[in-house]
Amino acid sequence: MKDKTLRERIVAEYLTSGQSYREVADRCGVDYRSLHRWVKQYQGRMKKPHKIRRARLLRELPTDKLPTNVETLQSELRKARLYNQALQEAIRIAEEELGTSILKKSGTKQS
Repeated sequence: MKDKTLRERIVAEYLTSGQSYREVADRCGVDYRSLHRWVKQYQGRMKKPHKIRRARLLRELPTDKLPTNVETLQSELRKARLYNQALQEAIRIAEEELGTSILKKSGTKQS
């Protein structure tokens, strides 16, 4: 409870002082990103408390559910290649109809 009341005091100080996150966080000895997260939680604007980091998510993927049958893998690869060809063809048709290149970034230097 002590930690929660301290957070509430720091958030209240930020909201009433008109100073930046960094200024208030430095004065109170906390990280400005934590203060930003606390303010968002207090104001009810935060949708999820924390995002799962991609590395952690990848570590938690079950590897035993991946197919090991070569024929299944070849079938999935064939489908992925067909899907890729269909997308490439759709891009080519769109480029012909629009008269502009879709894949090239505009404004970049061409060598």
